[in-house]
Amino acid sequence: MNAALQAVFERFMPAYLQHHRLSPDQGRICAHIRDCRTDVLGGLQWQCGHCDYQQPRYHSCRDRHCPQCQHRATRAWADKQQRAVLPVNYYHRVFTLPHALNPWMAWHRAVIYRLLFQCTWDTLRQFARDPKRLDGQAGMTAVLHTWGQNLSRHVHLHCLVPGGVLTEAGHWHAARSNYLFPVKALSRCFRGKMVSALRQAWTAGELSGVDTEEIDTVLDLLMAKDWVVYTKAWYRQADTVVSYLSRYSHKIALSDSRIKAIHGDRVSLHYKDYKRGGRHKTLSLSGEELIRRFLQHVLPKGFMRIRHFGFLANRCRETKLAQIRRVLKVPVVNEENSGGKDDSMGKMLSPCAEVTRCPRCHQRQWRVVAEIAPQRRMKRR
Repeated sequence: MNAALQAVFERFMPAYLQHHRLSPDQGRICAHIRDCRTDVLGGLQWQCGHCDYQQPRYHSCRDRHCPQCQHRATRAWADKQQRAVLPVNYYHRVFTLPHALNPWMAWHRAVIYRLLFQCTWDTLRQFARDPKRLDGQAGMTAVLHTWGQNLSRHVHLHCLVPGGVLTEAGHWHAARSNYLFPVKALSRCFRGKMVSALRQAWTAGELSGVDTEEIDTVLDLLMAKDWVVYTKAWYRQADTVVSYLSRYSHKIALSDSRIKAIHGDRVSLHYKDYKRGGRHKTLSLSGEELIRRFLQHVLPKGFMRIRHFGFLANRCRETKLAQIRRVLKVPVVNEENSGGKDDSMGKMLSPCAEVTRCPRCHQRQWRVVAEIAPQRRMKRR
């Protein structure tokens, strides 16, 4: 059987629904993935003017959780970000939440994800503004991931930080360290900010269902742990910077390429075991368990998983980047036509955007001859 997430949903979702209830967000996303590039969404009929070969091409669902829709989204996003890259060093940081917070994720995902973005940026901003360090405004692009290689809940933020700050006097102060800021100091600061923010959220009633004893116990446990902040040395080439971040920008919990096979009621997956030096291994799960794990990582509707901060924030990005480029004496780039929102698939996913060569004779006479109306999905008996 076709080893793709769409095939997994088609085969195992009826059994899954006998034991689980989907949230509105999960139900909507499951329907999108199931119907993506099928006649349910309609499409276009293509025909070759040379050999008369015809082929239907169905529309994409454009859902950010769909593995079939991410390649073009990544490419479009990378094209836009290329315009914002500065000729400076870049640093990759990963801020990870302890697994002790996982039980709260099921009911309070949006709150905790929001606090993760907020506290990560507050931490980096505090270090960047320290007069003993860089003493200025930093920039950051952050991408939220919520999974580990085995689809378990592993919430972390990938951050790409330009190596320098814009001072109040309008100068560029470049970072000198290979790792920007001390990792242990960052980790302790991030831990304190996140625990404090969680306490405030609970006091404000944003963590409903968590009682006084539980909040005290969990937060005390979190303060007693060493939190993980991972860092990589700097990158310089613009192509390298954008290519590196685009690996993470529209990545989803499970791509089709990682699904190895479907046998009976089991699905086997490729994964990397980072505890064993990144060795490639195979994981076998029941179809229902795979769906359960995948659906843990559905984002709340409208939640932005890619965000920009500091001089890269959308409200001041064009002005601040132009100012920095003038200081660095490099050409100023016009970003007005750089595209829309980061999480938008846009027109890149239209079948018309695909190659115009005939897949049979390879002549460039491949054209649209008719529109295919959406079809109603037949319900299973």
